[in-house]
Amino acid sequence: MTKIATAIVLFFLCGFAAQAQTAPPLKLQQTIALPGVTGNFDHFAIDLSRDILFAAAKGNHTVEVVNLKTGKIIQSIRGLEKPHGLAWVPETHRLYVADGKLAELKVYQGNPLKVSGTLKLSDDADDMVYDEQSGTLYVGHGGSDAANPGRIAVINTKDFSLVANLTVAAHPEALDIDRQGQRVFANIADAARVVVVNTKANAIEDTWKLKDASDNTPMAYDARDQILFIACRKPPVLIALDGNTGKEMGRIPSDAGADDLFYDAKFHRVYVITGSGVVDVYSINSAKHFTSLGKVHTAPGAKTGLLVPSQNLLYVGIPSMGSQPAEIRVYETNPTVAR
Repeated sequence: MTKIATAIVLFFLCGFAAQAQTAPPLKLQQTIALPGVTGNFDHFAIDLSRDILFAAAKGNHTVEVVNLKTGKIIQSIRGLEKPHGLAWVPETHRLYVADGKLAELKVYQGNPLKVSGTLKLSDDADDMVYDEQSGTLYVGHGGSDAANPGRIAVINTKDFSLVANLTVAAHPEALDIDRQGQRVFANIADAARVVVVNTKANAIEDTWKLKDASDNTPMAYDARDQILFIACRKPPVLIALDGNTGKEMGRIPSDAGADDLFYDAKFHRVYVITGSGVVDVYSINSAKHFTSLGKVHTAPGAKTGLLVPSQNLLYVGIPSMGSQPAEIRVYETNPTVAR
């Protein structure tokens, strides 16, 4: 076990009282208005080479393409019903969109982006993760009933073909990848399980059952220290699992409605974005102990976003709700704990 992994265990055993901070863990840097966009958001993706952000405006039935330099929408991709997961592949300049209602995976390319292919999946096509080493895309879908079990689609992006369709206990909520270990993790929320996929064999190699926690929706993997962070809704907690065995290393309360989770390897921080309108921020201090850095209030229903470590930025989608218009809030991830 690494020093940081050991520190997590010590932290959870000793408690999680937050240390006083001289500044908030996130600093609002910019607000990008999205006029005409209604409803809530799901996942995001980014094209770093052009400073373009893609936002799955699920409630608006569109994917919004935002120029981050100008803060303006440059395209609204229509013809969608319920866009969920997004993946931008820089090598081929293609955008992949999972549509939960159409039960399809669509691929877009060109400028402006246009549909260049459609692959039929099953209901609730959702989160996805891309393995650039093999050019393989893993997409969670299905799970509405016995006739449509939960599945993880394995897709070869080179010829846009379905390589495998792995059956799991229920709908896969979130996926993350361990590129070094050639594994993909998937949260099976309704079954309180984590499925481990062997990406070399494209087969399920393990299943980890959570204890005294369920509705495990978002996840993030710390590749260096081999720790899998999972946020659950019942009860609302952040759990750290050993990335090799699935053994729980500890847990800490979070706010309700966790829907997105990110780990920042540069600053050793965990961000949990919750539908209650709060981002919970945790960090490791100079003594290698985890510390709660506090909560950053966003807006009710703001439950998804995107961490871009190379920019030191966290993007959070703010849904249109009541008098609150749809927007994207851009937060600077400014570390406040001395290292």
